Parts: sequence; structure tokens; C-alpha cells
Amino acid sequence: MHRYTVRRITFWLGSGALAGASVLAMSPYGSVAPTGGTASWCAVAPTAPDTVAGCVTAPGGPFLRDAYGRALILHGVNAVYKVPPYELTASTFSDTDASKMAALGFDVVRLGIVWKGLEPGSLPVNSAKTCTEGIAGDPGQYDQTTLTGYLAGIDRTVSLLASHGIYALVDMHQDVYNEYFAGEGAPDWAVCTNGIPPTNTGNWSGNYFTPAVGTAFEHFWNNDVAGGLQQNYDAVWAAVASHFADNPWVIGYDVFNEPFSSEIATAVGNEAFDAKLECFYTGTATPGQVSGTGAPLVCPPTDPAQGAVAGIEKSDPNHLVFYEPDVANDFGAVNWVGAMPFGRLVLDFHDYCLASAGQAYYDFNSSPMCADPEAVVMQQQQRARAAASTTQQPGGPGWFMSEFGSGEDSTDLSRVANLADENLVGWSYWQWKQYHDPTGGSTEALVSDAGVIDPIKAAVLVRPYAQAVAGTPTAMAWDAAAKTFTLTYAPDHTVVAPTVVFVPVDAFYDVFPHGYCPVVTGATVSSAPSADHLLLTNVASASQVTLHLSAAGPSGAC
Repeated sequence: MHRYTVRRITFWLGSGALAGASVLAMSPYGSVAPTGGTASWCAVAPTAPDTVAGCVTAPGGPFLRDAYGRALILHGVNAVYKVPPYELTASTFSDTDASKMAALGFDVVRLGIVWKGLEPGSLPVNSAKTCTEGIAGDPGQYDQTTLTGYLAGIDRTVSLLASHGIYALVDMHQDVYNEYFAGEGAPDWAVCTNGIPPTNTGNWSGNYFTPAVGTAFEHFWNNDVAGGLQQNYDAVWAAVASHFADNPWVIGYDVFNEPFSSEIATAVGNEAFDAKLECFYTGTATPGQVSGTGAPLVCPPTDPAQGAVAGIEKSDPNHLVFYEPDVANDFGAVNWVGAMPFGRLVLDFHDYCLASAGQAYYDFNSSPMCADPEAVVMQQQQRARAAASTTQQPGGPGWFMSEFGSGEDSTDLSRVANLADENLVGWSYWQWKQYHDPTGGSTEALVSDAGVIDPIKAAVLVRPYAQAVAGTPTAMAWDAAAKTFTLTYAPDHTVVAPTVVFVPVDAFYDVFPHGYCPVVTGATVSSAPSADHLLLTNVASASQVTLHLSAAGPSGAC
């Protein structure tokens, strides 16, 4: 490690991922240069256009796009290990797991990383070295060897997923900030409660509204302690982004899971907190806009000059950055995060209902009251996405629903999955296995620890869907009772690759056990009969393509 001082602010540059970092006088950690420059895979289309692979972009508008320019609608799962070692290992995630995911039609995994695993440090909760209020500095908790070793484990999982054609969305996960509050996320040294002891309620989600948790979060968002909490968080993210800058199977980075502040419990708190959150993303040097007015956002002077998103984009010129609104948005609150001046953003949201029948908010037995709130979540995020249009992303950033479900209520699962189809938005179910989850629902796992797939959940989640569309999708729907699937899109005749539709014929849950019958206008089928990836080649004269799938008879006849 090498020590430097700029304007009396101390920061550290290590070897490996942090080597060669450029210096920003206003940031105690500088900004990290990418390891390999602009990767060639981001400019060249993959050689197999009948699959989804290669660089993914968000040029503006709701859809992510692949290297061919096709619109992507990703389906997948979360895989987040929240307890030590804070990442999946060979004993908790195997090639068998990745193979099952691919067989179920999943092409993305929201893969958890945890700040405490990346930068555990040695200082305790409420350390004076970190928590004394004052100018942000360096508490000396970063260790390059620890971070490198941790990321080696993430590399292994990314490689396993890639071998089955599955992208990784790297998610810096937290719930209730730290284990001190029966949660996970921040290292102990980054917990500052002003000496207020935890008052854990026995329900992890209820702990959010206790005084110690509120104080710890406020010190992070206000960035007002000597430990430089945001600077440290941003520096670790920069190192992670630099590490993965040239990996074509990392789709991007989810910056902060379910941001919380005790302000959101007040009448005007969402708007006030979302302004702080937006400043955390941008930094003071490149502030975004006030939601609704378009006026430049005035950020707290204690914030870093280069925020989390700015640092990630500087460290990695290739991948997308997924940003979340505050956690109240999961349940239908207005998203007050405004437009931000970056070119690779994706609005990342969750869709849950507060109806509860168990120890956690997400333990559903029956949820008849959830239909309207869950639809409102989609509506609020669609409006926020469109309103965040910038010159970098005309029509707003892309969007993605990175969490929903977390239970075995098939009515609720079907409702949200169908809402996603109606809104043509991709998703990842919460979550693949239980993984000793301290802050989740007791019935959240899609697959048991023994590897058995839950047939109730799979009957909803394993469905036909358009993975890559050679044009602009206009409608997509799956009728599980009738076993019919429909897709319409406006073809883009400059796209040379086919449209790819996943059809679950080989998965354990055979939606079409005897094959399927496609009826197509505006395109021709270029795949084998009843293939699990149906390929459509646009007809040059067509202005609209329609696809209707139905189940074949017992003999395979249509």
C-alpha cells in the first residue's frame, strides 16, 4: 500500500485492482482506472446470434440491448449469501446449480457481494477512529489481499454461470445495515450509532425503525464522520468494477440494495431522502436533477466529489450501473430520484406487498390485498424511468425488477410475473436457495438445500418469454391455464440476428411436454421444431411480427 495526502485528506492506493488510480483532490480515495481499457467484446457481436451473449447496453428507453441491437427481457434469480463468508463457495454453488438455472430458462443471476466481505477491517462498532464526527479520512481498514481473495470466489461463480450462458448482475447487498441489527452489509467499523445500543425486535424488518439503525444509516448518508463511510464504500466499488471491467458475462452492478433512511417514515421524507440518495450516486461534482422540476440538485458539501455511480463508470467503461430508489418504493411510494448525467444507467426496483402472514413482511400465505399495490409499483417506476431522460439516455434509462416473490403464494407470484410481462420488463426472483438468509422469508427458496426444485414456484416462474427481440417489443403474455404464449413486436430490419424466445420444453416442469405449435406472421421460424429456443427471422417487408404458441397434442401434432 502507498500513502498519499492531498489537501490534508489521506487516502490509499494499493496494488492490483487499485494500482494506477488517478487522483481527485476532493476524494480521499481518488478514482480507479479500468484494468484493460474498452474491451473488444463490447464492440463485437458474439458469434452465436441464437443465444443471448456479449456486451449489453442501455442506450435510452426501457429496453436493454445486446451487441446486435436486440431488445432484451432477462429472467433469472437472486443468489445472495448474507452470512460468512458473504459469498457463494464451491459447497454452496456448483455447476449443477448453474445447469439447473439454464434449464429453467434463466439467463441472469443477481449475484450478491457484501461490503463486510470485501473490506472487513478490524475496528469495532462505534470506533472513535471511524465515528468521530469530522472531515472524512481513512480509517485504515482496506486490505488488498482480502479484497483480491474475496473477488476470486466471485470470479469462480461468474465463470460457472457463464459456462451455461448466464449473466451475473453483481449486487452489493445489505439489509438493516449490519449484523449488529440482525442484518448484514456494512463492516463493523462502519457502524456509528452515537453509542445507542441496538433494540432488535425479533423481526429483522422491524429493526429498521429502531433508533440505533436510523442513526447508523444517517451517518452513512450524511457522510459526516472521520471514517469517510461513502468514500470507503465508493472506493471498494471502484475496485470491484475495475476487476470485472473486461468480463463479458458481468452485465453490470447494483450499487446499493434497498436504500433506507428513517426519514422515509415521515410525511415528506421520501423526497428529502431520495435527494440524499441521488447525491450519493452522483457526487457533488456531477449532480443530477431535482425530480419533477429538472433543477440542478444541490448536494451536501460532505459528500464525495465523485459519487458511487460516477466512480463505477470511471473504473469500468463497459458495464451497466443499476441504481435503486429508496426501499419504500418496493411497496408503491413515489420515486423521487431524478435524472442523473450518466450513460449506462438502469433503474432497478423491487415489487413486494406489505401484506404479511408470518415473521417477515415477505412470508405470504394469501395476499388478496396486494394486486393494486403491486401494480402501483410498476406504474411508479415506469413514470420515474421515463422522467429520468437525459442527453446520455434519451427516453430515460432502462429498467429491471431485481426482486419479487420471496414466498410460495403462487397467486402472488403469478400476478407480479404477469405484471412484468405486461410491462415488458425483465426480472430476477428472490431467491435461488435459502442460504441461511437472516433477513428473508422462510419460504423464499426456489430450490431446496438438497437441490430439489419447488414445483409450486417453478410452475409460475418457468414460462415462455422473449429473451432477445430483433426490434421493439409491444406486447408479451403467457396464459398458464390455456398454455398459450403471444408476442408482438415492431421489427428492426437493421438487426441481422434472429429473435430468440425461450420455450420450456426440456425443463423439469414441462410446459409443453409434447412440443408446441407456433403461428407466426411477419417472420419465419428458423429453429428446429419444438426447440427450447425458438428463433424468428424477420420478413423484410413486415411492419409487425406476431407469434402465437400453443401446446401440441400427445402425438406432437399441431
